[in-house]
Amino acid sequence: MLTRKVGTVLTSPRRSSSLREEDELRLPRPPGVIRRFWARHPVAGDVVIALVCLLLSAAPATIFTSSRTTSDGGFAVVDAPPLAMAITITVLVMLACALLIRRRRWPLASFVAAYVVAHAYLLLLEPAGGPLLLVASYTLAVHRSTRAAWIGLAAGMGSLTLFSLLLHWTGIITVQIALNGILGQLTLALIGTLIGANVGGRKRYIEAVIDRSRQLLTERDQHAQIAAAAERARIAREMHDIVSHSLTVIVALSEGAAATEDRGQGRAAAAAAAETARGALTEMRAMLGVLRDGGADVPLAPADPVDPRDTVTAAQRAGFPATLTIKGKPGASAATRYAIGRIVQEGVTNAMRHAPRASTIAVSIEHTDTAVTVLVDNDGVTGPTGIRGFGLRGLHERASHLNGELRSESVGEGRWSLHATLPADQPAAEQRENEES
Repeated sequence: MLTRKVGTVLTSPRRSSSLREEDELRLPRPPGVIRRFWARHPVAGDVVIALVCLLLSAAPATIFTSSRTTSDGGFAVVDAPPLAMAITITVLVMLACALLIRRRRWPLASFVAAYVVAHAYLLLLEPAGGPLLLVASYTLAVHRSTRAAWIGLAAGMGSLTLFSLLLHWTGIITVQIALNGILGQLTLALIGTLIGANVGGRKRYIEAVIDRSRQLLTERDQHAQIAAAAERARIAREMHDIVSHSLTVIVALSEGAAATEDRGQGRAAAAAAAETARGALTEMRAMLGVLRDGGADVPLAPADPVDPRDTVTAAQRAGFPATLTIKGKPGASAATRYAIGRIVQEGVTNAMRHAPRASTIAVSIEHTDTAVTVLVDNDGVTGPTGIRGFGLRGLHERASHLNGELRSESVGEGRWSLHATLPADQPAAEQRENEES
């Protein structure tokens, strides 16, 4: 019986991330089979280029004539260059071609080496050249910059011209050899620079576009994470406001029903607890319905603000001495009214939870033309009370969204005060944003 073992191909995290990024960017496939091959195997391409340049550039240093045409059409026999010179030029060519293998990382070194070989060619009996300068000029333009390529062309050709004049003045070469050498190398360098400037500019432009696309993808992911975190905080804030207050009232009513011996009062407390629970379920269904529908223009908050009167009435039914005082003419925006309801709800809930034997829970709301002041004051606080709970954190967030202020602090032994100041009115754009948050 034969058993086949199936292997799992593992992909490195970096390669997987690169593949996901390219798939996300939807980059087009490079055109041409040959171009794709050289793009995947750049070192192999550089080795082939270096070998071709070695064959075409080393030949002038080793194969040369021993006669030269005179001005009257005859031939004059001249001495061949010394063997040491031929060996030196060949070694320079080999070194320059070896640098071409690393031309992408060392473009300037390859460029300087190519011009050194071009200077050495002037010492031969006949004008000679090779593709070294063409490849080096192209490389400098593509892998460094177009500006560097043009500066290098001017500096290199200037140096080559001065060296040719020096050799002519010393009688080593003739004017014809100098001109042929300069023009030949200038043609190769100019062709390489022009092609390299075009290819390099396009390459850098594409790299800039791809880099910008990657930045946009990163910013999109960051904005999505920020939006998700804000949405989680908003849902947590709403859930806390709904569940915490309702459960606190239900617990207080249930304890009261269990403690009383009057069946009528027990039934009334149980009925009030059931009514509170139904109200919480209704509000939670409304919020979850908005989340499930996923409407972009539907605010997460309920359409109607929480009425402070209902909050105080629920606390009174649970047996707490809660009172409500409203001063001024209510005229705040919908976002401010909603925040007022939640602040009163959280303040009364905290008083019911942390001050079960409170003798007073005083809620005061004062309306003016510019601001609304909310004050929830209670006594009977027993034990340590935190000031950075989830509920208070949510209230601080609500007040901050409305450009208001909120303080929650102890004002004496056993007394606690929740004080908030909110703007009465807001610009339409700001109001819509706060309603959605």
